[in-house]
Amino acid sequence: MDAMHRLIDIMARLRDPQTGCPWDLQQDFASIAPYTVEEAYEVADAIEHGDLDDLRGELGDLLFQVVFHARMAQEQGAFAFADVAESICAKMIRRHPHVFGDAEVADEQALRQAWEAAKQAERGQKQQGDSALSGVARALPALVRADKLQKRAARVGFDWDDAQGAFDKVREEMAEVEQARAEADPAHLAEELGDLLFAIVNVTRLLGVDAEQTLRRANDKFERRFHAMEHQLASSGKPDLERLGLDELDAAWEAVKAAERCPTDDD
Repeated sequence: MDAMHRLIDIMARLRDPQTGCPWDLQQDFASIAPYTVEEAYEVADAIEHGDLDDLRGELGDLLFQVVFHARMAQEQGAFAFADVAESICAKMIRRHPHVFGDAEVADEQALRQAWEAAKQAERGQKQQGDSALSGVARALPALVRADKLQKRAARVGFDWDDAQGAFDKVREEMAEVEQARAEADPAHLAEELGDLLFAIVNVTRLLGVDAEQTLRRANDKFERRFHAMEHQLASSGKPDLERLGLDELDAAWEAVKAAERCPTDDD
């Protein structure tokens, strides 16, 4: 038995009504969905850290999620794992006529246009009332969904001519945040902060930068520097950050930043 069939068999045993695992038997599509998303992010994290051993394990965890969903669908008589695999095989062949057929593409832009045309054909002719934004999943992370919504709007010409317009919009939204803050209206302030975040995604998109990955890297940088600050203060006999004033914490933070910019000769 090859590894893929073995994994499918393991999943079937876990879901066996008589001898399966009680936890696995309690799950449904909705309860498993958060784990599926989490595993996808852990795959991305392993890639970002360049850890191929970790990536192998995380890809296995993600594959297990696919098998889990397919098994639950099979139990309902909807589809099985083989149908999932056949579906993606057919889609990839259909969307790559320049590889599996006789079609030719001149460059990367033409390739992207052909890909989007194939996707549109699969969705069928747009019905009256359909939106250019249809099909952007609401369950996507907010930054990813904002980027996708903006790209969809850009396809029909609703976009800035360049990044400068998006920069100006960020400044406009900042002013509206300040005004909402002065009004002391929490709901209005939250709305304007959302508009500001959406405008910032527009800037990153027009500059060719991935907003989600950029924020992930910023999170990692903050975490790294905070740990370094904790270590520095602990080494100087000040392990309890709660007892320190903001000025002292800020000075330690700036020292960590300076050390990153100016590594020692031993680094």
